[in-house]
Amino acid sequence: MTTQTQIKTQPLLKGLLRPVLVSAGFFMLLTGLGYPLATTLVANLMFPHQAQGSLIERDGRVIGSALIGQQFSRPEYFQGRPSMTADQPYNAGSSGASNLGPTSQKLMDQVAQRVQAYRQLNGLAADSQVPVDAVTASASGLDPHISLANAQLQAARVARLRQLPEAELLKVVQAHTEQRTLGLLGEPRVNVLQLNLALDALHQQPLAASE
Repeated sequence: MTTQTQIKTQPLLKGLLRPVLVSAGFFMLLTGLGYPLATTLVANLMFPHQAQGSLIERDGRVIGSALIGQQFSRPEYFQGRPSMTADQPYNAGSSGASNLGPTSQKLMDQVAQRVQAYRQLNGLAADSQVPVDAVTASASGLDPHISLANAQLQAARVARLRQLPEAELLKVVQAHTEQRTLGLLGEPRVNVLQLNLALDALHQQPLAASE
């Protein structure tokens, strides 16, 4: 009886094995190769700039991406929000946050230090309100934008150091303000790299990131 059962089972297993392997191979090719190639092709045809990383070029040289922030330390430039990525700020190969919770004393101390530094840099009163994005990092650590309020508070400093009328500089800020996505999602925001490039273009100055 046992021998007969084994003989019957072997053809049954062979009959099941082939369709299982064929199905696995088919879906591996479909989802692992065909689908990625198709989406990449469609993306490059319909949205070539975004598909290639939204790269920003100047004088034929790639200097950054509209999707990834850069660290600006010189006071004549608008500065982005803090970044907590490993090794260096805005490290795209190590995207992440500090993972410190709202009750963390370490986080509260960091924010307090950033608030003080922000007020001092921008010549604000000791009790002035500071935009939250100016003193906290984003979840990715790569956010290229700052809030409109943050940009407006930095405008006086940048205008003074660049010897520009503040009203003229605010027009540049407004021209580079991105509105809510679809009119609903998010808040008005300013891409720091693109804004600093636009300001450099006014006087043909070289872009100077963190040194």
